[in-house]
Formats: sequence, structure tokens, C-alpha cells
Amino acid sequence: MDCPATGEYPESAIDRVTWIQQMFAAGLASDTIARLLSCTNDTDGSPNATATPFLVDNLVHERKRIGRALEDMHRACAVLDEIISSAGGAASEQ
Repeated sequence: MDCPATGEYPESAIDRVTWIQQMFAAGLASDTIARLLSCTNDTDGSPNATATPFLVDNLVHERKRIGRALEDMHRACAVLDEIISSAGGAASEQ
């Protein structure tokens, strides 16, 4: 590993940062991510030996929360499409 000032880091550090960014993008809070970090492997984010049923319960809870948020966003898109359509515009094809 080179000096951090050079901006060169081991692949595992880059993978870890990418994983953290993905968790933030999914809407997880920093304290939740911190708890998950202690239960995951550096290389791929998979569970490590300290992972517990509590971790699984937290992940299931977060997954359900994200699913509900996606459903809410899809409903909002449908409403916007209706408004756009009634206003004479073309609705999104997504």
C-alpha cells in the first residue's frame, strides 16, 4: 500500500468505499451502515463470522423499508404521468 496522500489504495479499500456508497444510496443511515460494517467482509460485503440473526433482522427491515419507498415512488410517478397526460404532454415510457 502506498502513502494515502498519493491516492493509491488497496482494492479492498476501494471495494469497501463502493459498498458504503451503495448503502447510502439505498437510504441507510450512517449508524446502520456502521453496525453492518462490523458484520461484513472487507472484500465483498458478505457476512463475516460476527454476523448474527440480529444483523439479518436489520437487513430484512431495511429491505422492506426500501421496497415500500420504491412502491411510493412508483405511485408518485403514476400520478405525475396522469397529470402530464391530462395537460397534453407525453407521459414517461418508464
